[in-house]
Amino acid sequence: MKIIPAKNSITSQKVVETSSTSVSDGMEEYDRLKFKLLVLTLVSGAIIGSAVWFWYGWKIALSYAVGSLVGTIYFRMLTKSVDRLGGESNRLGLSRLGLFVLLIAIAAKSEYLEILPAFLGFMTYKVAVLVIVAQDLSKA
Repeated sequence: MKIIPAKNSITSQKVVETSSTSVSDGMEEYDRLKFKLLVLTLVSGAIIGSAVWFWYGWKIALSYAVGSLVGTIYFRMLTKSVDRLGGESNRLGLSRLGLFVLLIAIAAKSEYLEILPAFLGFMTYKVAVLVIVAQDLSKA
């Protein structure tokens, strides 16, 4: 005589509900992280831009602000690209690279913009990433 264990539909239903709940919780956490990074990028850009204006004048501050704005747009494009990972899109992200190249080209040709402050402004989104990493490390 062979004993075959019966499948319990209630148990399997709980497993499915638990896994879908954890996936939706993970996506909510990811969305909160994206929003927090975006806000931190904008706030740090405004604070650093104000300090640059105070110490170096409007021309350098304008270059930094334009770079920071382009960096924020770049970061937003990057998050959308990450959201599409695993889907059918296999694009390389040349538009993001083109955005950076366009910023540097405009800064090089413009009499109102400087290249180095525009580049440093572009990298402002990295400040937000470092703040989040520091917060995570301090929790551990």
